[in-house]
Formats: sequence, C-alpha cells, structure tokens
Amino acid sequence: MNSDLLNVADYARFAREKLPKDILGYYEGGALDEITLRENTAGWERLKLYYRVLAGVGPREMGTTVLGRSISMPICVAPTAFHKLACEVGEIATARAATKTGTLFILSSLSNTPMEEVFAQAASPKWFQLYIYKDRGITGELIQRAEAAGAEAIVLTVDAPGLGTRERDSRNNFRLPDGLSVANLAPLGKGDIPAVEGSGLAAYVRDNFKSDLGFDDLEWLCRCTRLPVIVKGVCRGDDAQRSMEHGAKAIVVSNHGGRQLDTAPATCEVLPHVVDAVGDGCEVYVDGGIRRGSDVLKAIALGARAVLVGRPILWGLTVNGEQGAIDILEILRRELDEAMLLCGCTNLNELGRWVVEPN
Repeated sequence: MNSDLLNVADYARFAREKLPKDILGYYEGGALDEITLRENTAGWERLKLYYRVLAGVGPREMGTTVLGRSISMPICVAPTAFHKLACEVGEIATARAATKTGTLFILSSLSNTPMEEVFAQAASPKWFQLYIYKDRGITGELIQRAEAAGAEAIVLTVDAPGLGTRERDSRNNFRLPDGLSVANLAPLGKGDIPAVEGSGLAAYVRDNFKSDLGFDDLEWLCRCTRLPVIVKGVCRGDDAQRSMEHGAKAIVVSNHGGRQLDTAPATCEVLPHVVDAVGDGCEVYVDGGIRRGSDVLKAIALGARAVLVGRPILWGLTVNGEQGAIDILEILRRELDEAMLLCGCTNLNELGRWVVEPN
C-alpha cells in the first residue's frame, strides 16, 4: 500500500497536482457558489454514528443486490462524463475496475468511448445513463444501441433540463481537447462540444437537451425500452413517488454532485424522505459527497440500497488509470468493513436509522 495514497482525499490531492486547470475545474467544480457541492460532503460528516458494543460481530458480509443483480458491496460507479480527460483508456478502464471489484458500472451517455466498446469490457450489472434530447429520434437510437450493447437498465437523469452555471468552466472556456468527442452521439451528428466563449458544455446542453422534461417523457421512455428505468436526480419525496407511479423501477437521490441548482439540500438530508415516500415500491440509491466508508454505512442506515461514487473514481483514474479506480473502490470497501465492525453490525440488513439517531 502506498502510504501517500491511503484514502480518497489523498487521491484527490494527487489528481489536483496532475490535471490541467480547465479539466480540474470541470471535474471538481459545482454550480455558482458551490454551496451544495460542499454541503454534500459536509452533510455526511455531520451525521454521527451511535455504535453498539458487545455485539459479537463476526466477519462482515457486504454483498447486496441492485434490481436483482448481485454485487460484492453497496458501492457502485456513478455515471460521469469524459473519462479520457483523466486517463488515455477512459471509460474502458472504469468498466474493468468495476468488473474486477464486483460492482455495478453505470456508463454516461457523454462518454469519450462508444458504449459498444465499453460494455464489451463490463460485467453484469451494467447500466446506461441517458439524457433526453430535443430530437426523440436521437434519444430512441441511443436506447436501442444500449439494449443491443448489453445494458441491463437505463438511468434517466432528470435534474439537467439545462446546465447549472459552473463558473469555473465559464472562466476556463471549458471544451473537449482535439481528438475527443461525445463518442456515443458522434454517429448522430451530436458529438462535438462547440468552441464558444465560456462553457462549451453549457452551449451543447442548451442546443441539444430537452428543457421541458415532464412525466410524459418518463412514460415515453418506459414504453420505448424493455429495460428497467431508474430516475436519477430526485430531491423530493413526492417526485420520487410520482416517478415510481409513472414507471420508474428505482430512484437515485442526487443533486448532480452540486453541479446544477446551488443551495439544493445535501443528498443525506433528502434520502430519508425519499425512502419513506416510496416505501417498498422501489429501490433507492444515493450519490453526492461520499468520501469515506462510514458515509456508505450512513447511507445504508438511512435506507439506501447502495451508493454511487463519481468524482473519487475520476481521481483514481487520473492518478493511476484502471488500478487507481480499483484502489478507490477497495479503499471504500475496507473503510465500510471497519465501520460495520465498530458499529456492531455483521451484515447490511442489520443497519437502520438507529445508527444515526441517539437512543
């Protein structure tokens, strides 16, 4: 073990030293004053663990399932864009890391590598994240290709009808370097990020994403695919319940990593309300600010089936490619195991709100 790379924060620090300013700003930044970005992490830190003692804890079992598929731990790879900005192999390295650690991999539609090439390197479970484009024909073709490539679910991102203002990207005139594109959209004529003053990605989203998203779009998607649909970007219990009623098989509590609406609540604050709203109707996952295995434990205690990690994977890729991403996942696994031992829990089913609420 490298004594300089013991935790996620160490990888983040090394990545910051390695990445160019514009790419670092894109990966690391949030919307406006970045309040929600900071609160996502601070929220998990504020939650305290009311551990049990003399619990006779044996070897911990961290395995679980997502939509019926077994994974080795409740720590999954969130969909994030443009992995070739972090390492040359890009999303294929990420897919291999998820495979080798036995967990769920979710591919962003805004990947630098075509989905067919990535999913060929990914084991089950593997899901595809989708934005709905103004042109439903383009969206439909993405769905058909994802099904044909072996995706096992569609993750619909609903919190980005437009792009929240990310001032770091505006200052850095963020765009993809020459040779990189939105590879999944290139055959459809939507692969290029425009070279404009300010954020090229913001211009791309403004030109292409459907801004008037509604529950009718969710129903349309559910009719278009034989795959289960997961709705990602939910901040309210009533929206979660309505999403379920309109066909969603799972919900991801998310505020897009603090990159959309600034001063939206931290995901740890929203999670229990969403869990209560949907009851046993569907599975709930959460992302945003997960930086320690103890954060994972808190999320499970609040009712999440699993957590999704985004930026930490990018830090791992930046520092050491595929092996760096593996290391990030294994660090979080090791920390979760320790937190379970010290809280007095042998398996995930024993976790509940008692962990974060005083008796």
